[in-house]
Amino acid sequence: MKILYFAWIRERIGYSQEEIALPPEVTTVDTFLTWMKSRGEEFAYALESDALVRVALDQEHCNDMSQSLEKVTEIALFPPMTGG
Repeated sequence: MKILYFAWIRERIGYSQEEIALPPEVTTVDTFLTWMKSRGEEFAYALESDALVRVALDQEHCNDMSQSLEKVTEIALFPPMTGG
């Protein structure tokens, strides 16, 4: 799975992307975020507030945290966007 990090999430984690194999129990967006927070201090810090983390699956915004990751090839994590 390709994971992309943007803005201050990238800064807190320390890199902009990575390729990882998800554990079998990570099947939805919410289980993915929970697992990501457990990967280390920098991940827990970057993802500490669910209200401040946005998710895109294969370049489409995701608002349903129970959405399946079954056919997803890319997950992007970024802060809320502002501006016009």
